[in-house]
Amino acid sequence: MDITNLPIRKLNTLFNNKDLKPSELYSKIFDNAAGSEASLHAHLTLFEEENIKKAKESDGRFEKGTTQSLLDGIPLAIKDNINIKGYKTTCSSKMLSNYTSPYDATVIKKLKESEALFTGKTNLDEFAMGSSTENSAFGLTKNPWDTDFVPGGSSGGSAASVGARSSIAALGSDTGGSIRQPASFCGLVGFKPTYGTVSRYGLIAFASSLDQIGPITKTVDDSRILFSAISGQDSRDATSIANDQVDIPSDKTAKIGVIKELMEDGISDEARNEVSKVIETLKTSGYEVKEISIPIIKLAISIYYLIAPAECSANLARFDGVRYGLRIDGNTSYEMMENTRAEGFGKEVKRRILLGTYALSAGYYDEYYGKALQARKEMIDEFTKAFNEVDYLISPTTPTQAFKTGEKTSNPLEMYMSDLCTIPANLAGLPAISIPTGVTNDNLPLGVQIMSRALSDESLLNFSEIIEKEIQFDQQPKGWM
Repeated sequence: MDITNLPIRKLNTLFNNKDLKPSELYSKIFDNAAGSEASLHAHLTLFEEENIKKAKESDGRFEKGTTQSLLDGIPLAIKDNINIKGYKTTCSSKMLSNYTSPYDATVIKKLKESEALFTGKTNLDEFAMGSSTENSAFGLTKNPWDTDFVPGGSSGGSAASVGARSSIAALGSDTGGSIRQPASFCGLVGFKPTYGTVSRYGLIAFASSLDQIGPITKTVDDSRILFSAISGQDSRDATSIANDQVDIPSDKTAKIGVIKELMEDGISDEARNEVSKVIETLKTSGYEVKEISIPIIKLAISIYYLIAPAECSANLARFDGVRYGLRIDGNTSYEMMENTRAEGFGKEVKRRILLGTYALSAGYYDEYYGKALQARKEMIDEFTKAFNEVDYLISPTTPTQAFKTGEKTSNPLEMYMSDLCTIPANLAGLPAISIPTGVTNDNLPLGVQIMSRALSDESLLNFSEIIEKEIQFDQQPKGWM
């Protein structure tokens, strides 16, 4: 039995029964990291020494029977745009290569209260801008299923670490699919909660109205455990909301909708087949399934790439060489800022800043950004209508399997299209999850996405767990464990 394949509840039971010590689990996790990091580059930093000490403290709590948390002694990987006090938070950018966080993000504070361990900080597309983790200033990350392929992005490092079992679970951030897409590419569960249910305090902002922290895990129940630990209203985040859950049915009385527009052109046959497989499983189990049309979804990429770059342009204006991070001197303050940004930001970040600045500029705001906000409101209204007919919406998570490293880097638009299925949930603020369901002819995993109405996260997890048990996807990458 490989203990790193076990879910969190099973590990907790072994700890409580004194059949396994947290320090033994951590030792195995670190051995996995030592064997995989040279090939995958999932982590930017490993917290070995601190974990050895904290794992032994966890041993003591279980020995005395004083532990109170399911996450006590569980090694978690943290995406490197989430602040951990005393450690670097680089966002995989030269701009923040020397920045050490003076405070904990709210999710980190909550996980520390749960006595979780942190394996380290994971690689990402610079400032979370990308779909492949090829835009990192510190080198690309590779897919644990096949190192010729990308792990997805921007949370590719977090997904690769869980896939290679160099962490039990991980936190990522999702702006347009950056948890769900890499989870799908790496054969994992990726859960984006309802916008606002998890505090963004301490998350380095990309697009503030879209960003959401969430878990990447091996099972739906592991995502449930992490969501329970990190969710809740936070006075330090004005956009956070009380996690007042809406209960919707997950049993056979639930009605299921298949999004018509996400089963058409642009979606590979293999991705469509995974959805069809899930649909047939649900029908056989007695669920009512119907096709649902949400026409504005076809505009999701266009809406997103006006709103997200505009917000990124505003958020990244703070990186000017004056207060923190990189500074490249110049003869004037203006020249210093120009030099700093030219050197500190990578190509994709610059591209999005330019797009956003243009969309917000005088004479173009109403024509571009303003209209995108109107279209976003229309999308929210269309989802509301859809959820008057059904309880859950199903689609592919990604249009295709993982693509090869370098395959899309010269064509940004083609890269952006890989988030076609995931972006709508961010625009509408909905909870959405990707669960692995099968593998392609290339032996690469594919996932199916399920969405539900806002604040029905718990019901969504319950329903997804039913599908997970029916499909029984149990394949995993070879060679790392």
